Amino acid sequence: MNELPVSPLAWVNGSDAPEKTAINLGFMALSDCASVVVAATQGFAQPYGLTLNLKRQASWANLRDKLVSGELDAAHSLYGLIYAVHLGIGGVNASDMAVLMGLNQNGQSINLSRELQALNVTSPEALDRHVHQSRARLTFAQTFPTGTHAMWLYYWLAAQGIHPLLDVDSVVVPPPQMVAHLQAGRIDGFCVGEPWSASAVNQNLGFTLATSQAIWPDHPEKVLGCTRAFVEQYPNTARALVMAILEASRFIEQSRENRQSTAQLLSASEYLDAPLGCIEPRLLGEYADGLGNRWQDPHALRFHNEGAVNLPYLSDGMWFMTQFRRWGLLREDPDYLGIARQVQQLELYREAATAVGVASTGQDMRSSQLIDGKRWDGSDPAAYARSFQLHAMSDNSPLLASR
Repeated sequence: MNELPVSPLAWVNGSDAPEKTAINLGFMALSDCASVVVAATQGFAQPYGLTLNLKRQASWANLRDKLVSGELDAAHSLYGLIYAVHLGIGGVNASDMAVLMGLNQNGQSINLSRELQALNVTSPEALDRHVHQSRARLTFAQTFPTGTHAMWLYYWLAAQGIHPLLDVDSVVVPPPQMVAHLQAGRIDGFCVGEPWSASAVNQNLGFTLATSQAIWPDHPEKVLGCTRAFVEQYPNTARALVMAILEASRFIEQSRENRQSTAQLLSASEYLDAPLGCIEPRLLGEYADGLGNRWQDPHALRFHNEGAVNLPYLSDGMWFMTQFRRWGLLREDPDYLGIARQVQQLELYREAATAVGVASTGQDMRSSQLIDGKRWDGSDPAAYARSFQLHAMSDNSPLLASR
């Protein structure tokens, strides 16, 4: 690794020194934790006076609870998890939360079982027919009730004419357990991050029917999350943490070799504990779906993209709230923009980005077109939410259960 440049705002014994130097940093065993692991282990944090203590978590619910309690200072987190805690959704008390930066875009997948393949259910149309004609009810797994994987799964199913709340069952399974649940026949399919989709394909237990980037090219995915109290108590620490992870994100994408070395690092037992062959190809954008199709994905897992991945756009946070409203997780429209401004730490991010020479646009919103043709730009979130059929949800809804 090349010697790391020290930015003008790198740690010194002065006013910019981090208030807290040892950070407990949570992560889940997923390929998109890469920038957090690289920052912690490859010398990116030391120039800013930080020691990053990585703490792998068993489930998103565990990570959430430790983040709120302060046992974790910050974490590689699902976008929707941060917003659910902030809004008090899912049986937890509302707690002011913060998104410091985006960690990645793209790179999640919807996989189906080989049993469905044997029934020629290998296309969206065939799945739609099977769901509406078969007496057997399918069960799909996602990783957290308000998480990105739940939202991609529901959005994709609905776009195919399959109602995700009425036509199929949905259960929560931690990411590393997905393949075992598929193998045991407890689920018919799942939506999860890598390397677990590739692992199912490599073990001939399932096939990839859709990628999340096919649902929304360059969609927001994991974020660097923490409580608002952490930002307020340790602002220099929070800024330094963003700077270190920004540098790591940039490093990963500087060359194919850097991505390959990152895949090798992630395969270790203390991180993903998965074969390199399950991690590296899709980290390089090389997909094989298990049905004989191979392609180089133009919207594969991204960690930086000149900073476009990392800016915590207000519209990205707002989108998840529109889907909470759509599926009945919110009974009324929240103050979409006001809440996003509370959660998304744009000013702190831009200070950090400027300090390490990463472009930070003046735009707080971005515009995207999703798989169903709807355009999302954050301009009228309440109308966008109402453009879908809105659903009511009872307090004991299975969608609110997590483990």
